[in-house]
Amino acid sequence: MTDASDSSVRTEGLEELRAIVEAELERRLPPPESTPEVLREPMRYSLVAGGKRIRPILVLLACRACGGRDDEALPAACALEMIHTYSLIHDDLPAMDDDDLRRGKPTNHRVYGEASAILAGDALLTHAFAVLASDTPRRDRIPAMVQVLAHAAGPNGMVGGQALDLAAEGGETSPEHLVEIHELKTAALFAAATRLGAEAAGAEPATANALERYGKHLGLAFQAIDDVLDVESSSDVLGKTAGKDERQAKLTSTVVHGVDGAREEAARQSRLALDAISGIAGASTLVDLTEQLMERIA
Repeated sequence: MTDASDSSVRTEGLEELRAIVEAELERRLPPPESTPEVLREPMRYSLVAGGKRIRPILVLLACRACGGRDDEALPAACALEMIHTYSLIHDDLPAMDDDDLRRGKPTNHRVYGEASAILAGDALLTHAFAVLASDTPRRDRIPAMVQVLAHAAGPNGMVGGQALDLAAEGGETSPEHLVEIHELKTAALFAAATRLGAEAAGAEPATANALERYGKHLGLAFQAIDDVLDVESSSDVLGKTAGKDERQAKLTSTVVHGVDGAREEAARQSRLALDAISGIAGASTLVDLTEQLMERIA
């Protein structure tokens, strides 16, 4: 495994981190001999389908920023990505966003059917906690890490945000309601990513709190960037259906602030993210990552 490093995270560094995550996700799938293939196949289909892997990469970088090693953070990184993947499978279902494309491939339910997609998502969600609880080296940190992940993924986090997102379609368009949705739906998992990395490294509470704040603001910036790209990019570039937010009357940063205003909001949240980690000596890689995300809409 890779030791803590202060090297710049440019494209090459991100590809290296992504490769580490990809290999670990494959390895931490439930073994074929213990899992029905009719379930394991759709689980694997979405989990190894690619993507930016930004959330698990954040776990690793936060751990490194605290002087930790990748092997200490990889179980949490994989668990978080499993939960994110389950959420994408379910989000794409006809009862939710009804989408046909995800990460440049047909969505899970289009390949395996709705029932199998629901079960694959359920399996990834529950298996994530098994990975976190069974494989994390710092055994004393497991209860806190399980609590962080459960809170971020549940009714006070991602699931709550998705419920508000669906309820807001074609309705209220206030900035306050938008922030509430984005804090839960997106920023909660980003904040969990950096908190989990800090916990995996055994960081002091003040450092862990600072990294969690960084993750929250980075998540809000990421969502604003994603909203801009949904308007300005193509499906081929995004790997998902472009322009769908507008057609579904979603409450987005571009609806509330306009495209230029959404760019400004992304920049503001990025500055807040960087302010949160200004006192952490090993956080230069997180600074690089933040700058790279902003370059997507430069």
